[in-house]
Amino acid sequence: MRLTNPTCRREINWLQRRDRHGHLAFEDVTAPDFDPTRYGTTHEELLGVMHGVFPDGRIVSKLEVFRHAYRAVGLGWVVVPTGWLVLRWLFHGLYLLFARHRVRLGRMFG
Repeated sequence: MRLTNPTCRREINWLQRRDRHGHLAFEDVTAPDFDPTRYGTTHEELLGVMHGVFPDGRIVSKLEVFRHAYRAVGLGWVVVPTGWLVLRWLFHGLYLLFARHRVRLGRMFG
C-alpha cells in the first residue's frame, strides 16, 4: 500500500488488523495502475474524501464508509452517533473539515 497520507495509512492498517473475517478489501487509489473510471469517478474525487464500494457496485463516501467499515469489523457501536439525525450534520461537517486538512494534520501528528 502506497498511501501518501499517514493518517489514512494508519486508519487502514488499524482496520485491516481488526478485519479477522476478511469483510474489507482496500485498494490504493494512488497506485500508478489504478483506474478511477472503473468506479465512474476521478482521482481528484477519490482523494478528496474516503470512498467505499460494495460487492454489488454501490458506492458510499465520507462518514458512511466508516460506519460500514467499523460495523464490518465489529465496532459499529463506535460510530453509531455519527448517523443520528440530530448529530449527523455536525459529524458530517467535522469530517469534511478533517478531509480538507488531513494531509497537513497527518504531517503534524504523523
